[in-house]
Amino acid sequence: MPGIRNVVSTLTDNGEEMMGPDILLWHYPHNGIMNGSLLTVESNHFCVLKSRGAILNVYETGQYTIQTPDHPLFGSMQQAFYGGQSPWQYEALYINRAKLVLKTSGMALSREMAEMVYSVDYYIHVETREAAVQLVQHMPYRGHALTTQEINAYAGPVIEQAVNQIVQVTPLEAVNEKIHDLSQIVFQHLQQFLSIYGIALNTVKVLVFPRDERMKALISLKAFGLSEIDAVRYYTAMLMAEKGIVSAPNMAIGQPFNVNGVQATTNADHYVSPNSVRAPASSQVSASNPPHPPAQPPR
Repeated sequence: MPGIRNVVSTLTDNGEEMMGPDILLWHYPHNGIMNGSLLTVESNHFCVLKSRGAILNVYETGQYTIQTPDHPLFGSMQQAFYGGQSPWQYEALYINRAKLVLKTSGMALSREMAEMVYSVDYYIHVETREAAVQLVQHMPYRGHALTTQEINAYAGPVIEQAVNQIVQVTPLEAVNEKIHDLSQIVFQHLQQFLSIYGIALNTVKVLVFPRDERMKALISLKAFGLSEIDAVRYYTAMLMAEKGIVSAPNMAIGQPFNVNGVQATTNADHYVSPNSVRAPASSQVSASNPPHPPAQPPR
């Protein structure tokens, strides 16, 4: 039995890799790490070995024989006396060195208090052994994994504050002109925040657009050089065209709709106030029915 060596790895029994694109840190779930165990570290991982909360070593790519501070005699007898379960707890924490992509979104308000939706994609990685130690020391996690979703939970408020810093003082239709400034300020705030946890920030991509679809369409029409009233007319004409209304082109050019040369009109009688006084029908005078002169008395 003492000849059997425990292998510590990120691979499961069926060869599946536990460190996927959404895992930044993975805690080896078994407590059978002891003297002589083989620690395997893949090319895109770090491994931090801990004992009773203290960091013993940081390993890079390769396979290593673990030498714990226990007495060698005890280490060789652990497998026989404790059935593979070490009474001294050693932890192996694997850190993903690959570049991971995270995405978050939220809402901001423009200068006119219009609702704007923002979407931010950013790429992170852990670059050095020192950064891996910093991540283990400062970033809390639950269970056996630290996911990118949990990183987003920490970074989300920082991104929201950075976006609002520019969007809240910018007119609605000019927000997209500030995309470069937005990307820079989000990068600066996010990099400063993540560096506390040993996480390096690579790239930030920011997209901002109106939450209301109608407002988005009107701004798109104004981008073609239309005035505000023309943009409203063209937007209304597009809605009319979708419903099959034949007068949609007239709405677009701001002209009345005619049928065979006759302008369509609407009876406005129901718009007349009931308090208004109308002359009796018998007293109405028209050009086709002129008034008759008074009758002359007989002589």
